[in-house]
Amino acid sequence: MKRRKFMLKSALTTAGLGLVPQLMAQKGKSHTSAQPFNLNYAPHLGMFKNMAGEDPIDQLNFMADHGFKAFEDNGMKGRDKALQEKMASTMSNRGMAMGVFVAHSISWKKPNLANGDIAPRKKFLAEIEESVEVAKRVNATWMTVVPGHTDPRLNISYQTAHVVESLKRASDILEPHGLVMVLEPLNFRDHPGLFLTESPQTYEICKAVDSPACKILFDIYHQQIQEGNLIPNIEACWDEIAYFQIGDNPGRNEPTTGEINYKNIFKHIHQKGFKGILGMEHGNSQPNEKGEKAVIEAYRTVDNFL
Repeated sequence: MKRRKFMLKSALTTAGLGLVPQLMAQKGKSHTSAQPFNLNYAPHLGMFKNMAGEDPIDQLNFMADHGFKAFEDNGMKGRDKALQEKMASTMSNRGMAMGVFVAHSISWKKPNLANGDIAPRKKFLAEIEESVEVAKRVNATWMTVVPGHTDPRLNISYQTAHVVESLKRASDILEPHGLVMVLEPLNFRDHPGLFLTESPQTYEICKAVDSPACKILFDIYHQQIQEGNLIPNIEACWDEIAYFQIGDNPGRNEPTTGEINYKNIFKHIHQKGFKGILGMEHGNSQPNEKGEKAVIEAYRTVDNFL
């Protein structure tokens, strides 16, 4: 009887220990990692806050525990310097790469870089200078640039020339540091009136700027709405693409919730040998912990392409 009690107690203890990593991972505390994904998908803060907690460091550890090898943060530039450094240290310790942050203030409604005015250009270049220091602090390579609104009073060719000139000057700032601004075309439905909307247009601008510091951020969600034909357009722009972002359509939520065949797109990107980051710039289709688990499961599903 004593031996039976001992074996039963041992079995229960072992079973309990087996649950510890899982339970700790749900609170963002464990440093036991799931199988890494085939591609470098990058979640953002808040995506797993119900399971990981509100603390940014706990959220980063939770992401790493669940196999994510990268992280992106549009608002990183505005965070406290001490937090930036702590987040950078955590990512380094967990083997996570830092993705994009937004490099400058974006003009959503008024002409900015497209109209050629000197004041907006000076402000933009000053903000690029500031972003160099942020990138160094958080070990980032890429930063998002959106040239802003169109100027309907100017021919599109003049506007393009103005944008190219501003980006050339920004490239002169970034290139010596090995940093890259990635230009993001945005769709007409969500952001009407913006200058940069299509991947061929962005490709043309990158060729005109002619710098390793100026590349394309191909947001699959935006380009599905704007132009479709996703894999052929990715292929056509390939030598200028440095970064991807993800979101299904309609809804701009995780893959498998809309019309985009992400498994095939990810397979194509992987076969091309892409080693960069794919930012998860989307919402969760379901609320609370259930929705966060669904996001992880969706990426396990679409990442199963080998």
